[in-house]
Amino acid sequence: MKTRSSEALPRSFYDRDVRSVARDVLGRILVRVTPEGLTAGRVVEAEAYLATDDSACHASRGRKPRNAVMFGPPGHAYVYAIHSRWCVNLVTEPEDVPSAVLIRALEPLEGIELMQRRRGLFRTATVRERASLTSGPARLCEALAIDRALNGWDLTRGERLWVAAGQPLAPADIAVSARIGVTSAKDLHLRYYSRSSPFVSR
Repeated sequence: MKTRSSEALPRSFYDRDVRSVARDVLGRILVRVTPEGLTAGRVVEAEAYLATDDSACHASRGRKPRNAVMFGPPGHAYVYAIHSRWCVNLVTEPEDVPSAVLIRALEPLEGIELMQRRRGLFRTATVRERASLTSGPARLCEALAIDRALNGWDLTRGERLWVAAGQPLAPADIAVSARIGVTSAKDLHLRYYSRSSPFVSR
């Protein structure tokens, strides 16, 4: 049975400016349920991708089959592949405003042994070893078994994959920087992360 803290965030959380969502998702809990069990982690790093004037956004060249989910209603998962590995995004803002928040790193909370098996890691005794489970967008997707099958998934359903309330970070603990790994729009400071977390990707 779900507790109040594990309930999925409502669509209104996502139906806002993408920068606000990227900042406010820090401290929330990304939850994944599969037949193998439940895995979950606290979001400690996220990046915003803007619907306009952002050449690094997948929607910058218009609507295509690959990015169609970004043009749909807010509160859905946009999952795409890069270098044969998956990344998960939260679709934000009203329909036809294609913006999204990339989840870059989690602090593992539940199902750590299951995450280890999925990632082929067998020791997570230290903070550094635990951080390697979900530090980076592809690593966290592998640890939580997030793949293309969840592209377009409605995160507000509270089933299979969702974001729960958690505890939002205090403004003083949030840092902002340029995004990581983009080849264009490098000057945009749209990466938000916890200053104090050892689980941030870099």
